[in-house]
Amino acid sequence: MPVRSAATIVAQEWSAKAESDLRAAVYLLEPRPGQPTDAVCFHAQQSAEKYLKALLVLRGIDFPKTHDIETLTALVPAAVRPHLTPEEQRRLTGYAVAARYPGSGEIPLVEAKRAVAIARRVRREIRRALRRRTLRRKSVA
Repeated sequence: MPVRSAATIVAQEWSAKAESDLRAAVYLLEPRPGQPTDAVCFHAQQSAEKYLKALLVLRGIDFPKTHDIETLTALVPAAVRPHLTPEEQRRLTGYAVAARYPGSGEIPLVEAKRAVAIARRVRREIRRALRRRTLRRKSVA
């Protein structure tokens, strides 16, 4: 069995955390009274953020401690950058902080579903860009 590099191991850890966040978002999206759409959006953002960080780690690109999807996306080489419109990047970034605190308003269910769809697309595109050996076979979302 080949020895995995430190970057590969760390990228795999980021990917596992991203998967966990996406699973949480999907679970919370299931119909139920008082559905926590803010938490759905938060976990969708976290999944996208962590997948971006996994790709950056594997590519050897340093990144700041940030939840800003625009900043992270800009650091990814164009050839492997996931397709996210500027509006999608801003929307996801907003969920990292604003959705977790009072005063941010109610997030409609359709918006929460859109956030999960964006996170799934980021996942799909980044997983395609990551080398297969960095990812665990286990995925759910």
